[in-house]
Amino acid sequence: MLEPDTNSAQPPEPSASLPSSHTDASSEVSAGNYGTPIDFAESGATAASGSAGSTAASGAPVPPAPSVTNDSSAQTSAKKKKSRKPLVISLVIVAILVLCAIPSLILPATANISANNIGIITINGTIGYDGSASSPEGLKKLLDQAQDDPTVQAVVLRVDSGGGSATAGEEMAHYVKEFKKPVVVSSGSMNASAAYEISAQAQKIYVNKTTAIGGIGTVMQVHDLSRLLDKLGISVENIASAESKDSSYGTRPLTDAERTYYRNLINELNDTFLQNVADGRHLPLEKVRSLATGMPFAGTTAVKNGIADELGGLSEATSAAAALANCSTYTTKKLELDNSSLFSLKSLLKNEVKRAVNSTVNEVFRSVKESLNATEIK
Repeated sequence: MLEPDTNSAQPPEPSASLPSSHTDASSEVSAGNYGTPIDFAESGATAASGSAGSTAASGAPVPPAPSVTNDSSAQTSAKKKKSRKPLVISLVIVAILVLCAIPSLILPATANISANNIGIITINGTIGYDGSASSPEGLKKLLDQAQDDPTVQAVVLRVDSGGGSATAGEEMAHYVKEFKKPVVVSSGSMNASAAYEISAQAQKIYVNKTTAIGGIGTVMQVHDLSRLLDKLGISVENIASAESKDSSYGTRPLTDAERTYYRNLINELNDTFLQNVADGRHLPLEKVRSLATGMPFAGTTAVKNGIADELGGLSEATSAAAALANCSTYTTKKLELDNSSLFSLKSLLKNEVKRAVNSTVNEVFRSVKESLNATEIK
């Protein structure tokens, strides 16, 4: 019995329908546009039935179905391409505007572009340790800011203070003395005690005629409320580790020994004050001691006795600072601390705006790039 020839041509098997996912993908590629996908399964079936005889006879493979173009889909695709052009143009314009706005966000609104600025630092109120410009830490920050700013050629201290802590005044005087750029003082209504100790370290001191300036001296107050407490029937018992530990509490009078001790302490503290003034003003120590009455002088008298240099206000002091820095032209720049709630809020908002701008710029460029790439591909 003869075995069937397995190599002989066999009639083709009926074509199985392609999966829908394959159908969609194939139809998209063949269509070549964003229109309605061609039903590749239906076109394939037609081709198979129309060429089945030839395939069986010749054994040649069935050619792929011809591409079919949907006119309405092509028109829709063309419209979409055209609609992208205004979008791309708009995104580019937005990007340009954002980039132009960046410098104004980075630079302060009142930034001075002059290479010759005279920094203005305001010292007012009580000299102490409150973190303001009237404190050692606050003044140091501002002086460091002026020192690090290449556009600031000199500094004017606008002083309106009656003094305060002897130690705070000593520290602030040291910072002004060590400052490397010219310093000129413009005195307000008062420039006395610790405030004057600070001012004495400047190259020049300007005063108004009615300025109360000087007040060189040191004071300590000890209250004795013992008789008032007795009248009120209040008894206070102090338990102290040393006999004089409660001497300044005000619940008893000072002893003679304690009074002498405190007098010597004040004289020692005051000697530091006098020496700082003498060094800053380039005056003999005895001359300063003779002026250290503890009382202030009027501006006109202060110029005569060497406590101050010249009569004038802020404008004259600024001009003098510019002259010391050899600046023929200049602008003023107010130096302020940024630790107040207002400046902290401003700094926070500024940082948030910068962050938002950076994010927007990146998003715009990404969108523009994607749109351009899509246009080139299509």
